[in-house]
Amino acid sequence: MRLRSVELELPQADVAARFLAGAWGLLEAGKRGNTAFLRGTGDHAYLISVGEAVTAGVASVTFSGSNEEIAAVAQRAKAAGVVHQPMQSFDEPGRSHGFLLQGPEGQAYRFIAETEPVARLPDNQNRPVQLTHAVINSTDREACVRFAEKVFGFKLSDRTGTMSFLRCNRQHHAVAYAKADLCSLNHVAFEMPNLEAVMLGIGRMRDNGVPLVWGPGRHGPGNNVFAYFVAPFGGVIEYTSEVNLVDDDYPVGKPEDWTWPPGRIDQWGLSLKDMARAEVAERQYKFRLLN
Repeated sequence: MRLRSVELELPQADVAARFLAGAWGLLEAGKRGNTAFLRGTGDHAYLISVGEAVTAGVASVTFSGSNEEIAAVAQRAKAAGVVHQPMQSFDEPGRSHGFLLQGPEGQAYRFIAETEPVARLPDNQNRPVQLTHAVINSTDREACVRFAEKVFGFKLSDRTGTMSFLRCNRQHHAVAYAKADLCSLNHVAFEMPNLEAVMLGIGRMRDNGVPLVWGPGRHGPGNNVFAYFVAPFGGVIEYTSEVNLVDDDYPVGKPEDWTWPPGRIDQWGLSLKDMARAEVAERQYKFRLLN
């Protein structure tokens, strides 16, 4: 199973789509009504969709897998009494089928199997490959971790004082939960081909009037290189690369495993974070409740 996409709704979605298909480096993957779909160079039909809405929100965070994997999640959700919609087909790039379910704080998650996969494109230093993770703000992250383990079948990789990281394959994390006073989408991370591509992306964003909000740096949990930005349409988006691959014998990290000297907030010790701008953006996209 893999993180496939994040579905956003927002005012002036066409402006957001132009930015994502322009400076950010994604490729147009089609439209359905007032929703635009954008892909990377990997083999997912799309990575992010932006649909027109009066207010900003998250329609879903989507994971893709085999028919058997999706059926297993549906069975666990039913056994746990989780609010979920019936299996259905989705008219979107990739022609998927699956279902939506509601997390413990009203998060909307979707689990799908793509029936029309797309071919991978050659790596491009100026284009994301795929999504690596979505981080979700949570008022009860331990409840969210237990839910993801029990219903999704995910495994806990690491825990810091403020975040818990879970994986659904060998990549260190596909989703993480951050301690907060509300539930919202903290950020979405786009995987670049390598460190050089992340650095080129920082320059490209600066050229387009989108300064860093945090980075460049290298995280502890996951060991990935990062560069964060507040998108012109609000919300935080990240370029990242070199995330760790782990096996089942990976020891779950504890908060005391991830501490830095005073004044340092990553392995390199170079990055500064604009907390004021980041915290506002991290709270902007709240989840739409399932009907």
